[in-house]
Amino acid sequence: MTRTVLLVEDEPGIADTIVYALRTEGMEPQWCSTAAAASAALARGGVLLVILDVGLPDRSGFELCREIRSRSAVPIIFLTARADEIDRVVGLEIGADDYVVKPFSPRELTARVRAVLRRSTTVGDTAPPPAAPGDPQQVAAGPFAVDDHRLTATYFGRALALSRYQYRILRVLVERPGWVFSRSQLMDAAWEEPDASLERTVDSHIKDLRAKLRAVRPDCEAIVTHRGEGYSLKDDWT
Repeated sequence: MTRTVLLVEDEPGIADTIVYALRTEGMEPQWCSTAAAASAALARGGVLLVILDVGLPDRSGFELCREIRSRSAVPIIFLTARADEIDRVVGLEIGADDYVVKPFSPRELTARVRAVLRRSTTVGDTAPPPAAPGDPQQVAAGPFAVDDHRLTATYFGRALALSRYQYRILRVLVERPGWVFSRSQLMDAAWEEPDASLERTVDSHIKDLRAKLRAVRPDCEAIVTHRGEGYSLKDDWT
C-alpha cells in the first residue's frame, strides 16, 4: 500500500529536504505550497498523514487544520517556526497529533511521522478488518456502537470520523452512560501522557465531538455537561 504523506509547506528548500527524507523512509510525499492546493489534494483521498506548516501564504495552518478536522480524522503534524507554548497548545487543541518546531532534524520529523501513523486510529481510506460477531471489545449504549478492534464508532447507524482522542473519550463515555467523568479522569483514560496536556484540551475535544454528533442528529444532545464536575453520556434514550 502506498503511504502518501501530504506536505503543506511554502518554502521550497524546506519542502525538498522533507520530501527526500520521507522517500528514504519508503513513503510517498505529495507537496503543496498553499492551503487551497492542500484542500484539493485531501478531497481526492488517499492521504495517510498531513505535515502542515502554520505560516502559509493564503491561509493560516491553524484555519486549515480546523477545516480538515471538520470532515476528516487524518493525522496532522504541525511544522512551524513558532516555539511558544501557547502555539503548541492551540495546535493540539484544534486537533493536531504532533508539533515540530523549526529548525528540525529530518530524521526527527520522519520518526514523528512513523510514531503518529502507528498510534493513529485511522489509516487513510483503508478499511479495517471486520470484527468477529459478539466480540467483547464492542460496546454500545443507546444509538452508539464502538468497536475497539476496528477502531470505529457509529451514532444512529452512521460512522463517525473521529480523531484518536475523540474516539477514546467517546469510548469511555459509552462504556458508562450517565456516569459523570471529570476532565482529569477523561485525560487519564484517553491520553498517553496526560500530565503533558492541559485540562481545557478535553473541553476542546468535547466541543468538536459534539459538533460531529449534531451533524448526525441536530435535535439530540448526547453529551451532558455537569458544570464544575465534568461530562457524561445521556442515559435516557426513550
